Amino acid sequence: MADSFGELEASSLFCPRCKRATPVRRKLLLVLPSGNKYDYTCSVCGTQVGGKTDSNSEDFRRLATTAQTSLSPTPGRPVSRQRS
Repeated sequence: MADSFGELEASSLFCPRCKRATPVRRKLLLVLPSGNKYDYTCSVCGTQVGGKTDSNSEDFRRLATTAQTSLSPTPGRPVSRQRS
């Protein structure tokens, strides 16, 4: 069966502190090789009400490539070593 919904986003979830469904805020917690991990918090009281890990690894690949280029030394330039 084809995935007809794609990636779903929660707009409101039940908050155990407010005792009702409330709008939520999504916060990015981690960028993982398998996808991004998000946390959903109640927009009224700030209680954590859920979480999600998507399967999009594009951010991880982009960050890994950027980190490799920024850490590689410039050709022809000696690598400076700091002494502690």
